[in-house]
Amino acid sequence: MNNDMYNNMNSNNGTMNNPQYSNYAQNQYYPQQNYNQVPQQNYNQVPQQYPNQINNTIQNPYQHQQNIPLQQVPQNNIQYQQHINPQQNISSVPETFSPLKMYGEDLTQKTYVTNPAIARESEIRKLMVVLLTPDKSGLLIGKAGIGKTAIVEGLAFLIERNAVPDALKGYRVIKINSTSLLGKIEINGREEMIVSLLVDELKKSTKTILFIDEIHTLIGGSNDGPMDLANILKPALDRGDIKVIGATTTEEYSAYVIKDRAFLRRFDRIDVSEPDEKTTVEILYQSLPRIEQKTGIKFKYNGYVTKLLIESIVSATSQYKRVFGLSAMYPDVAFSVLNQAFSNALFSNKKEVDITDVYFAIKNSKRIFPDSIYKELIIFKQKFKEICNEEGIILPDVARNEIEEYRDEYY
Repeated sequence: MNNDMYNNMNSNNGTMNNPQYSNYAQNQYYPQQNYNQVPQQNYNQVPQQYPNQINNTIQNPYQHQQNIPLQQVPQNNIQYQQHINPQQNISSVPETFSPLKMYGEDLTQKTYVTNPAIARESEIRKLMVVLLTPDKSGLLIGKAGIGKTAIVEGLAFLIERNAVPDALKGYRVIKINSTSLLGKIEINGREEMIVSLLVDELKKSTKTILFIDEIHTLIGGSNDGPMDLANILKPALDRGDIKVIGATTTEEYSAYVIKDRAFLRRFDRIDVSEPDEKTTVEILYQSLPRIEQKTGIKFKYNGYVTKLLIESIVSATSQYKRVFGLSAMYPDVAFSVLNQAFSNALFSNKKEVDITDVYFAIKNSKRIFPDSIYKELIIFKQKFKEICNEEGIILPDVARNEIEEYRDEYY
């Protein structure tokens, strides 16, 4: 500070004698009686975009972009407070914060058009037995796309209809994503981990089963960066205070879960196998009412012809015809083609799904090898030749190179 500015300072009250700044400084910078009105964390910090602004005003989004003094910023101006005091993964919440209500989905309160776990009675029965075992929880293990989540929904479906043992009647099945358990929150000035609050709430809740998909992400100790939250769950699982259903793929089980023996000891493993072709046909056929309700359109034909079309979809997506990759398993890979047939009908503004929609769904599938698509389309035309003649439908011939060109443009 230069000598001129220093000499102009009033030694008694610490303000500037310069008339240009005196009144403003007295009222804005040194208001002793109003000091407690300004949040402590906001008083000493200035946003980076206002380094040279000496009038100490900001733009309040709630005042139609009008400038107002800092002291008049409303306490509930969350956007401003987070800018002044940024803290990653930490948020202030009421003391009545409920992780189950905030992040959970009650599967027993969903409306199910059909049984979501068709042909999975054996796996559901094993899961029930595990949940009824003291101090044990269930761990579903299987390839991606074979319906592990559907099994848990099937359990919730049966609980909703009281078609379970008496000991499981009245239970809730709450689905929560593992990513929701990341980070911390602030309650009354005290930081708490979300997963700790979740465990405390589950201990107080009665008849609650927690479903965590991708449960391997809770286990730490790897270079791939999973969360190290399993240790918080272990004591409650060990005492049987909470019941959990976990789901993970076979690969991720071998990579992460099996390394944590203490965590694995709290679970009973339930292997979920891929259904065969006949079972997959039944799964798709019985799931049609759910798809039809979502899309608002239906299959054009009777049950017999509809089943023949579904059999063609399942045959085209069998093991050695499908492209290996994520979700390249029954029933998911067959569902992808069936859903595409409904999408084709919707795109053409049809009210019903016909043979043409299924034909092009197989042709345009990215989960089937081009050679297999070419052969399946020839078989498809021969199989439904009579129906096509009756309805005047002409299925176009598809050359092998057309399939490759389409796939190249897509990718």
